[in-house]
Order: sequence, then structure tokens, then C-alpha cells
Amino acid sequence: MNDIAEQKRPEADGAPDIASPFVRIGGAKSIDRLVEVFYARMDRLPEARALRAMHAPDLTATKDVLKRYLGEWMGGPKLYSAERGHPRLRMRHVRFKIGEAERDAWLSCMGGALEEVVADQSLRDELYAAFARLADWMRNDPGNPHDRQHGRQVLR
Repeated sequence: MNDIAEQKRPEADGAPDIASPFVRIGGAKSIDRLVEVFYARMDRLPEARALRAMHAPDLTATKDVLKRYLGEWMGGPKLYSAERGHPRLRMRHVRFKIGEAERDAWLSCMGGALEEVVADQSLRDELYAAFARLADWMRNDPGNPHDRQHGRQVLR
């Protein structure tokens, strides 16, 4: 899993590294809150309307998956990969058009959630930068920087 905590792997006994983003954010409870605020913003913000339409009306299962993914991505317990395997985020999202507008709407929702949930400014900045790289990498529109850099063509 290409995670933000890659350099801060869990200790051999499975406990999260004390300096991992998972620990610094406040563990699973704070990640749960981050995801809840993220989706509340998606429901509320006009600029996220198209992004919200990509999701099922009931977000319960989607929220649970994102909570497990983010926990692992930040260096917490490996709940996501134990249940779902490798994230394969681009493959799992290929059926959705993800361009600049969708990336920006996603980042608006996540940026606001980080502002509300993460008190530590340096952690908030670190997470936002990592989310921005990830959101840009998720783009699958023609000419996106990731595919262009690797000489791939997006078929739409």
C-alpha cells in the first residue's frame, strides 16, 4: 500500500509507530470523525454535487471502507488490505470520470474536514499535501499528468 506512513511502519509487534500519522491524528476515533466530516461536506457543498452523485445514496458501506483505508494509509492497523487486498485505487475508480473539477471538489471536502478535525497544523499540512498528490494521481481524464508522464492513453 502506497501510504503516507510508509517511512513510519508499525512496530514488529503490530502496534502503530508512535510518530505515525495514525497516532498523531488521534487513532481510529479521529479518522472516523474525519470521514464523517468529509462526507457531510460532500453532501453540503454545491461544488461537490457531481462528486456526491458518483456515490450510492446510502454512504454507510463507503464510509466504512474509507475509514479502514485511511487508518492503514496513515500507519494504523491493516484492516483495509486484510479485507480487500491491495487498494488498486485507480482501478477501483476507473468507471468514474475523475478530472480536475472532481479532484478539486474532493480536495475541498477533505481540506475542510482536515481543518475541522486535525488540530496540529503541521500534521494537517502534511496530510493535505499527501491527499493532493493522491487526488491528482487518481485523475483519469485525457492528458492527466500521471498517464502522460508514463506515455499511457486514457480511453473515454
